[in-house]
Amino acid sequence: MKLYKIKKTPIDKKGLGLVAACDIKKGTKIINYIGNIITKKQTEENPKFDNSKPIYLFNLNSRYDLDGDVSWNTARLINHSCSNNCDYDGKGLKLWVTAIKDIKKGEEITCDYGFGYDSDYKQFPCNCRSKNCAGYIVREGSRWRINKKFRKIKRN
Repeated sequence: MKLYKIKKTPIDKKGLGLVAACDIKKGTKIINYIGNIITKKQTEENPKFDNSKPIYLFNLNSRYDLDGDVSWNTARLINHSCSNNCDYDGKGLKLWVTAIKDIKKGEEITCDYGFGYDSDYKQFPCNCRSKNCAGYIVREGSRWRINKKFRKIKRN
């Protein structure tokens, strides 16, 4: 039995997301994130990785990336949340989406996309609406920078 269903979700109004088809326990491997294994050189040379459209790219190691932008990768439909309930767990060239907390049936399956805080961060607004939403898709360890900027703006 699949642990998820594909549905329209409130996070991505234009597209789809994955929703728990049953209660899922913390630590459960939910879905394998699959795609084409490509070299770092191929990543750098391919114009599809220029931030002008969604990117489904994972760093596997110092030599290879995983390009998940393929129709047969259902895990690419997982949306970002600043209060994610799943994380990416990889060993070697394999990548899984694993529950980091208990997920109730009907709850959206979400991950932290882990984008870095750089000059392009405003290109990626976040729509998760969680209590700790930073407003932009930036990895948890860098959100304090955005929150600090917002506090300065509010004071002025």
